[in-house]
Amino acid sequence: MGEPSATEPEQGGAGAAAGEPVIATRGLTKRYRGGQLAVDGLDLTVPAGSVFGFLGPNGSGKTTTIRMLMGLIEPTSGTARVLGQPMPKATRAVLPHVGALIEGPALYGFLSGRDNLIRYDSADPAADPRTRRARVAAALDRVGLTAAAGKKAKAYSLGMKQRLGLAAALLRPRRLLVLDEPTNGLDPQGMREIRTLVRELASDGTTVFLSSHLLDEIEQVCTHAAVMARGRLITQGPVAELAAGARGRLVVTTPDPAEAARVLKEQGVADLAVTDDRVTGEPPDRDLAEVNAALVTAGVRVRGFTVERASLEDAFVALTGEGFDVAG
Repeated sequence: MGEPSATEPEQGGAGAAAGEPVIATRGLTKRYRGGQLAVDGLDLTVPAGSVFGFLGPNGSGKTTTIRMLMGLIEPTSGTARVLGQPMPKATRAVLPHVGALIEGPALYGFLSGRDNLIRYDSADPAADPRTRRARVAAALDRVGLTAAAGKKAKAYSLGMKQRLGLAAALLRPRRLLVLDEPTNGLDPQGMREIRTLVRELASDGTTVFLSSHLLDEIEQVCTHAAVMARGRLITQGPVAELAAGARGRLVVTTPDPAEAARVLKEQGVADLAVTDDRVTGEPPDRDLAEVNAALVTAGVRVRGFTVERASLEDAFVALTGEGFDVAG
């Protein structure tokens, strides 16, 4: 990341006005040589204090967008403002207030975890050397690496390296934390710990911008989200509203699943799926009480008849007409 000038104050150079989004893009576009359109006219608004999930499958433009927001690459057209300042023009003023973990941490394998953080901190001219070791110890503790602090980074697992990169982003208080796939390589317990940490940071007033291909991760930890597909923004807003925009699935529990599926199909239930004693499908545009009555009239023994709440995955499929590629 770019280094701030030693003469710049720690606070003040990058200050979004009260109520102003922490990140705002208008028509942000990146076209690579050869004509590939990686990001196409992106209008993104990240509210202050939010945990904002940036969601999309591999190749949807998430990382390219993040690199433009951080001033690492120039947009082809459009604008991006971070903490109220234009990027990449204000990179040197903005980045001291931003912690970032993008495409995995860059670590010195021959140094211990602790010494990696000391080197990171030493490269920051605004960091007070008198409190360096205390801040490094606090960052290691916050990501659960205190016991492994003396171990060389090359001996770290992928998950431990992710934690160390996150610790580097937390060496100083940040107004914005940008995390690109932060739970990549972590076991379930490690994933839970990172999610808890993200919530804590948000409660302390840090805005967290979190890219992920894991839909359940976004639902569990984020207050707002944006959905990308093929370089374009599909939708954005509060997570609860995005999921509410999709219809839930009708779930019928019965010991007569084959007969239930036949009746439900006649009643206009689409996308039917039968597993053991459950039949699920997309509810029809009619009174569900009539659907239930039709099942009973046909002699189907109905033990459960509910509509499950739509998930973010349901919303994604409804918006894009395709499944979500959880592999990348």
